[in-house]
Amino acid sequence: MPNFTEESLKKAIKEKDFSNLYFLFGTEKFLVKYYTEGILKGVLGEKYTSFNYQRFKADRVDIDQISDSVESLPLMSSKKFVLVEDLDIEKLGNTDQKKLYELIGDLPATCVLVISHITFEIKNNKTQKWKKFFEQIGKSGIVVELNKRTDLQLEKQLVNWAKKRNTLLSVANAKKIISYCGKELTMLRNEMEKLCAFVNYKEITETAIDAIVTRNLETTVFMLSKALNSGNYSNVYKQLDLLFYNKEEPVAILAVLSMTYIDMYRVQIAIESGVKSSELVKYFDYKGKEFRLKNAERDSKKLSTKSLRKCIEEIVKADILLKSSRIDKRVILEELVSKLMLIYKREKKC
Repeated sequence: MPNFTEESLKKAIKEKDFSNLYFLFGTEKFLVKYYTEGILKGVLGEKYTSFNYQRFKADRVDIDQISDSVESLPLMSSKKFVLVEDLDIEKLGNTDQKKLYELIGDLPATCVLVISHITFEIKNNKTQKWKKFFEQIGKSGIVVELNKRTDLQLEKQLVNWAKKRNTLLSVANAKKIISYCGKELTMLRNEMEKLCAFVNYKEITETAIDAIVTRNLETTVFMLSKALNSGNYSNVYKQLDLLFYNKEEPVAILAVLSMTYIDMYRVQIAIESGVKSSELVKYFDYKGKEFRLKNAERDSKKLSTKSLRKCIEEIVKADILLKSSRIDKRVILEELVSKLMLIYKREKKC
């Protein structure tokens, strides 16, 4: 398990106080990549050469090659840097696992080995193989878990990014950007670059945000479901138009929409059973996405359990049509939102 915080890692990189072994993982892949590159540049400098940097990817992991690379001496440098990306310990045989643990237990002082989950997500870190991996890594090196930022952290991050570019951004407008883009730091960073350039490095206004910021699929579908929930039916079709304008796949749109109703249904059933909605993190994949449960608890109050079941039934029917019929996919989705609107209207009359 993690034995180092993000702040400790940041301080170590700044002070160039490096361990010989790191394992970086977590749900925020932007941060995993960011700190992996931070260690790389800290160890080898900004203008490093390929002689002292070797990279191994998950689909080409060979423990013997990694070992050879780690053991070889650096060229015209005090250190060399070896990166192993997206290692899945579950896919390593017993012999390779043994070799790996022998390697990390006796790393030479001339090498910094980083195992980094830049795209890979651990599905279950409580299996025997993962438990042993964390135990072995923790004995010899640094383990850092880098997860999604909280809303407050994201707001501060955006304001700081703007400040570094001599651009003003209020907290209120930072919140607006997050509401449009979602919480992925990679997308937020890209949108901030666009916004700073658009306002010519002066002040990011609400008008600029509305004109420039790209709304991601999840955010737009969330706004669609929010419009349904609030009875703002003209906005429902506006959001649906926006999704088609952005050329989002109908099946993907429906998948995200179904997710919001499944969240509401789970929360409603949990509360009816005397269980707090936050407890669902133990049973479903909501780690780092607890905000979905809060949204679901708020939105599910507008619908009875019976109506929620009916909504899910209509979504399932639309899913089958999308995947099996020749009917225009836009027509299928427009018909679905019409049926969902009717369910909400009937609920109000009850």
